[in-house]
Amino acid sequence: MANNNEKATPINVGSIPQNNPLSRKLNKILETRLENDKDILEALNALSGFFVRNDLRSRRNLRSDIEKRSLAINEQFVDAFGKVFSSFNTLQSEIEAMNDSCKQMTERLMAAKTETSDLISKTSKLHNEKQQLQMRAKLANLFLEKFQLSPSEVKILHGSRNEPIKEEFFDALDRVKQIHNDCKLLLRTSQQTAGLKIMESMALSQEAAFERLYRWTQSECRMLTGDAAEVSQMLARAMEALQDRPVLFKYSLDEVSSARRTAIVRGFIDALTRGGPGGTPRPIEMHSHDPQRYVGDMLAWLHQGVASEKELLQSLLKKVLATDTATLIKEVLTHVTEGVCRPLKVRIEQVLMSEPGPKVMFKLNNIIKFYCSILSATLTSESPLVNCLGEMDSLSMKMFYASLNSHSAKLLDKVELPPPNLGPTETLIQGLVLLRELLASYDAPVADTENRQIDLKKILSCIVDPLLQMCTVSAASLSAADMACYMINCIYCIHSTLALYEFTDDQLEKLKAQIDAHMDTLVSEQAGYILAQSGLSFIYSTLQEQQNNKIPLSSVHGMDAKSVKSALIKFDSYLSSHDALLMPHCTLLLSTKIRERVQKQSVELVCNAYESLYKAVHNPFNEYKEPSSVIIHTSEQVKKLLT
Repeated sequence: MANNNEKATPINVGSIPQNNPLSRKLNKILETRLENDKDILEALNALSGFFVRNDLRSRRNLRSDIEKRSLAINEQFVDAFGKVFSSFNTLQSEIEAMNDSCKQMTERLMAAKTETSDLISKTSKLHNEKQQLQMRAKLANLFLEKFQLSPSEVKILHGSRNEPIKEEFFDALDRVKQIHNDCKLLLRTSQQTAGLKIMESMALSQEAAFERLYRWTQSECRMLTGDAAEVSQMLARAMEALQDRPVLFKYSLDEVSSARRTAIVRGFIDALTRGGPGGTPRPIEMHSHDPQRYVGDMLAWLHQGVASEKELLQSLLKKVLATDTATLIKEVLTHVTEGVCRPLKVRIEQVLMSEPGPKVMFKLNNIIKFYCSILSATLTSESPLVNCLGEMDSLSMKMFYASLNSHSAKLLDKVELPPPNLGPTETLIQGLVLLRELLASYDAPVADTENRQIDLKKILSCIVDPLLQMCTVSAASLSAADMACYMINCIYCIHSTLALYEFTDDQLEKLKAQIDAHMDTLVSEQAGYILAQSGLSFIYSTLQEQQNNKIPLSSVHGMDAKSVKSALIKFDSYLSSHDALLMPHCTLLLSTKIRERVQKQSVELVCNAYESLYKAVHNPFNEYKEPSSVIIHTSEQVKKLLT
């Protein structure tokens, strides 16, 4: 009933006045947004757990149900807290018991500390002493490591002679040197006694090591006798180490030089008699019939052998820095090459004594001089091989001049007559061929400029002077024009040959002067020939004779106006064809330039003669009537026609 009444009569909230507190509260509740209030949401969430039925009774009993539930929760909390409280009580009792035990232990420790304080102080003292002893032991070990050799290093340095030298030996030897040098620092401190003892010990070890190293090096050097000997890395290290002992180092080099001297002598003899491996190349003695190749092959083999020996010594001494290795290598090479001097000298002397001729002899001299200059740069100045080649150079040059003088003397024994064309004889051509070959072979600069110039002048004097003398003797029976033409041709050939080479300027000047002298003779002959053929020879000679006389020229016999005019008519025909009056000798000249010069100078002489005659005819003193009718052409016109 009550519910029905409530439903029948709902409360009109809008009819309640706004100032009613209930109305304001309801409005506030209605305006509240539950989803934004977390506390209300949590309360409603908890209420949903036990509020199942939404009826009047349940709503009326809601407060009591909440209070009962709160009471039950509090009772559960009290029960749980009681258990916690009992656990804390138990824990407190255990902590108090533990505290009592700690106090007892502290009291016992204090008592023990009091009783063991002396022991602790002694232990601390011993610990400090232990640290000091450990530090001293460490320092002692470091000192021994720095200033003493290990047993293995001592064994390596004092090994037997038959044991080979290895890399470890040189490491141990370097360590001995380092210790010996470090001992010098000890001598500057208070540890002088220890430093002296260690230095003495290291000195003994070092001497023993060097003795063993020298014996091994000596044995290795004695085995360097093969044709293709190679220097091992250990041997190079050994030479590097032995440089600290100059005496042992020198003895080792002596062993090397002795071994290589034997090897190079044996190799040289084999190259002469047996040739290379399998017969290639062939033995040098097989070419003994060819002096130039024979001597050249021997010297080329020696040059190659010296170069190979130099490379071997450079690889042997590549690590030696304390001395001048270049000088050492030269000294060793000097000793190494000493053994080949005698067999080389004997064979070269045999070739030179066979007198192969001046051309071959000169080429041999150039070959010897060339290799002597090359080997002089590799060996010392006192080298027996260089001295041997110097002697052979002097001997070959002496034999060359003797052969050249003999050849020149043969030229004058049987002088050949000039050929009909007045050209060079066959003997002269052969002499010029020899001269050309000598100058061509001497073109290679194997000596210094001054010596080359001196030798060349001497060679030219030995060949050119006899050739000129032979030409002069050969032309003795010729006429003046033939002799001049023949000598010009011969000297021109000699001049053309010498003009191609250096250091011949002085000789060329002399030859040019001789050509000019003979050319003057030929010019005079050519001018006389023209005057004779043109009819002016008698008139010109008479004019020359009457120059100092005080009588008119027209009164002289043969110089009257009629005679002069008739001669000039013949001369006019020469002017129209002056080339026809050339002497045959001019066409035989080999040089076109000289031929033109002769023709030009002879024409000048003819013009000068005509000019003298022209002046004499026009001179009133000579009493020629109407000189313009006697001599028609002026001297300038004649020069223009002839040139």
